[in-house]
Amino acid sequence: MKVEFKQTPTGEVAIMPRAEYERLKALADEAAEDAGTARLVARAKKGDGLRLPLAIVEQLASGENPIRVLRRFRGLTQAELATAEKIQITQNYLSDLETGKRKGPFELHRKIAAVLDVPVDLLAPIAVAADEAEPGRLVKRKPAVAKVKRQRGLR
Repeated sequence: MKVEFKQTPTGEVAIMPRAEYERLKALADEAAEDAGTARLVARAKKGDGLRLPLAIVEQLASGENPIRVLRRFRGLTQAELATAEKIQITQNYLSDLETGKRKGPFELHRKIAAVLDVPVDLLAPIAVAADEAEPGRLVKRKPAVAKVKRQRGLR
């Protein structure tokens, strides 16, 4: 592997071929996924982990959207989950998350996992880092959720 190091005003950087970068990134992503799986297995062995019916596990394993599968498993509508106290997003935004049109920031997935009472590891693979989220849309969501709640007489 050919790596070149250069000093910049913000510190030393490594320059490498793109293919090597992609290979290393894939290895890091796989290691993170393995760590998440290991945490779930350890919790299950301790007996304090989440227990899901086989049908739900099969849906998740087949690649169905985990938010949709777990929301339905918990008996919640999109509107109920979207406007939950901890979440506060629009139903349209939740629908976009469930259909894959949007990924959403990791922090949002953490909140959704808390409401669904599942480990965030089940949702994290589809989340994006907070700095990759669409901040303009996130800023607009609170007023939109408040409007929906007022219309439904919830606030």
